Amino acid sequence: MRRPVALRLHAALATMAVAAATGAVLSLPEAASAATAGATGYATQNGGTTGGAGGQTVRATTGTAIHAALCGRASSSTPITIEVEGTINHGNTSKVSGESCSTADGVIELKQISNVTIVGVGSGAVFDQVGIHIRESSNIIIQNVTVRNVKKSGSPTSNGGDAIGMESNVRNVWVDHVSLEASGGESEGFDGLFDMKDNTQYVTLSYSTLRNSGRGGLIGSSESDVSNGYVTFHHNLYENIDSRAPLLRGGIAHMYNNHYVSLNESGINSRAGARAKVDNNYFEDSKDVLGTFYTDAAGYWQVSGNVFDNVTWSARSGDNNPAGPDPQSNTTVGIPYSYRLDAASCVPGVVSQTAGANKGLRVSDGNCSPQTPTPTPSASTSQPSTPTPDPTTSTPAPTQPGGTNLSIGAGADGSSKADGTSYGNVRDGDMSTYWSPAGSTGSVSVKWGSATTVSKINIREAAGATGRIGSWRVVNADTGAVLTSGSGAGVITFPSTSLRKITFEITSSNGTPRVAEFETYAG
Repeated sequence: MRRPVALRLHAALATMAVAAATGAVLSLPEAASAATAGATGYATQNGGTTGGAGGQTVRATTGTAIHAALCGRASSSTPITIEVEGTINHGNTSKVSGESCSTADGVIELKQISNVTIVGVGSGAVFDQVGIHIRESSNIIIQNVTVRNVKKSGSPTSNGGDAIGMESNVRNVWVDHVSLEASGGESEGFDGLFDMKDNTQYVTLSYSTLRNSGRGGLIGSSESDVSNGYVTFHHNLYENIDSRAPLLRGGIAHMYNNHYVSLNESGINSRAGARAKVDNNYFEDSKDVLGTFYTDAAGYWQVSGNVFDNVTWSARSGDNNPAGPDPQSNTTVGIPYSYRLDAASCVPGVVSQTAGANKGLRVSDGNCSPQTPTPTPSASTSQPSTPTPDPTTSTPAPTQPGGTNLSIGAGADGSSKADGTSYGNVRDGDMSTYWSPAGSTGSVSVKWGSATTVSKINIREAAGATGRIGSWRVVNADTGAVLTSGSGAGVITFPSTSLRKITFEITSSNGTPRVAEFETYAG
């Protein structure tokens, strides 16, 4: 077993101090130029997570510049991708005011906003002692950045000591290929690396490293804060963490293909009715890696395919209830999205090549083989560009489809709607009524009481709003799978699919879209 965080860091910190004193430069690998691929896990649900896709792309080298980019948008929901390079610290992170933002000094504040991507580029992005705070926000992507040594006590302090923290009605966040680091536990002034509380849902943490902290992270701030959940953790490295890897209070979490090394006191702590699905992970040189700890409010787990390499288990007594030494499932958890499992035996190798910032955004193909995705081209202009459909996606046809419009008489729902509009207006056959999202992006769905085969939809814009819809995705809402994507309204075709609910998700627009009819056809 390895020693606790504070003791093990002494030698590493001494080495860093020598490098600083001698003026040595520690180079970073070349980072990817922009966000790639798409969200995974629970972040694909509830309409999906696209961040700033389809919006303006800007470059920032200070925290103040990040805030200025948020505040310079037309609205708090206008999509934007902020490419970050260099070191963000207290000296260059100040509050910026504006109608489309709510920022603060000494913290990257993503508050009451939506449709934002923050991605490290160039030689890398390091948030040094400056945390990232997400509050009352949705559709956020954070990718390819390092956040280190964020303190809640001592000096300087930021974000309550959390590297990344989410709270108060947060929805759809994808954090990918990030490095989260501390230099000890609570007695050294640090708190959690990845915390979610007060009704935070539909989050994925993927291909990331969490190191050298007393607390890895939590879902729920107390035994009564059980409104959080639907969180996926996959292909992450937890190393030299005392506890909370993570702590789960209520809700559902899915942990697969993670590598846990030196969990010094406890690991996945499922409490207060929480349910954890724990698949094909590799636990190594650790203690009490799964169970209910420090409470008599039981949690539950479903386990399969995990490797326990030099894991020790304490005896069960009182509020200490480890799942081992022979972990068995005591619940079942249904997962609504598709995913591919690497064999647990190859997880250490795959995670070492893919997890963390500045790894080229490499991912696993589900066959224990890391892959380098093709980067999305980085925009160099300061104005939004018109999205160009991928040549492999469908292009809306100008002709009206034949057959029966299956939407008539079906149900409908969606994301937030503008005042005076209704989801039901998209399936009433009346072109004079329409649905509009509350901002420039959003989603609307048509649903049936039983499985219905659909292979074609027709998105018809209301009079006076033609051409406002920019880029979009069509999603099988039963599974979260993207059926096709493109831009512009009209007829859209895709492989014939049997489903109970289909979603049209607008990811960029020119003004506020107005969808008069969302027609569906069998083919």
